[in-house]
Amino acid sequence: MRKAIFPGSFDPITLGHEDIIKRGIPLFDEIIIAIGVNAEKKYMFSLEERKRFIEETFKDEPKVSVITYEGLTIDLAKRLKANFILRGLRNPADFEFEKAIAHTNRKLSKIETVFLLTAASTSFISSSIVRDVLRHGGEYEMLVPDAVRVQK
Repeated sequence: MRKAIFPGSFDPITLGHEDIIKRGIPLFDEIIIAIGVNAEKKYMFSLEERKRFIEETFKDEPKVSVITYEGLTIDLAKRLKANFILRGLRNPADFEFEKAIAHTNRKLSKIETVFLLTAASTSFISSSIVRDVLRHGGEYEMLVPDAVRVQK
């Protein structure tokens, strides 16, 4: 069984995240989207909203589930018996950051990280850009899945 965890804060989920998950589906038997909880971080969307956005986006995909967690991703992977971490890469800065995490995770747990490059059409999108557009009342709809709809 090839089980992957796709961790992140997903504040909110973007079309880039959706692209990576959809392209990961043929590679894995199961993908668990794991929303990390960090008490130190200020989120725009509540944990419940973020979870609902993702569940709605993947409601017709039986290989995808959504959970929340605290702590290290490798500890979650051990508990869930996941053998892969799935991550998306938008640019060289993402690569350098993710490479360090992947090497650390591999050293601590022997888990493999699988990287997928984002599609060119979504490589500019980040959750922080979406939040900025939302804060300023801009048109964010073309940056996120249909499930992410909020009052402006």
